[in-house]
Amino acid sequence: MTNHRPEAFSTERLDALPLRAAHAEEMATVLADPALHTCAGGAPEDLDALRARYTRWESGSPGPAEHWWNWVLRVRADSCLAGWIQATVTGPQAEIAWVIGTERQGLGYAKEAATGLVTHLLDGGTIRTVVAHIHPDHTASAAVAAAAGLVPTDEWEDGERRWRRADVTSGAARP
Repeated sequence: MTNHRPEAFSTERLDALPLRAAHAEEMATVLADPALHTCAGGAPEDLDALRARYTRWESGSPGPAEHWWNWVLRVRADSCLAGWIQATVTGPQAEIAWVIGTERQGLGYAKEAATGLVTHLLDGGTIRTVVAHIHPDHTASAAVAAAAGLVPTDEWEDGERRWRRADVTSGAARP
């Protein structure tokens, strides 16, 4: 994957589509539950703020050495959005994150999306390490990271543990 823009990909039940500002309206509803902000803090954004953020994300990183790849997750069974995933790519490393709306949680979508994203990134040939930062109280996110093949490290950043998966076929070792 040498493209500076995200490429669509699919999993068993989900289509990961490059995020566009036009997705903000449906995503504002998906992300409206304040419970989604329990570990990370903050509050749901209104439609205008979400559209502005998605416009920034769609424009890409201002730094040429960093790429912002963001996808919305469309459930094929009903063609509705369930959440989003992202990868901030710097050189051979991608830092990933995911959010599934509360109405779709507990159905395995986060694990499926994160696993699909890690596979998509590592199969592209240029990314060799994938990391995620997980709040220690967020056991569901830890389970998602583990399902995607990431393992916890002894590294911490802003109160969150770093999880990592290295592509063992590239010669990089797992922590």
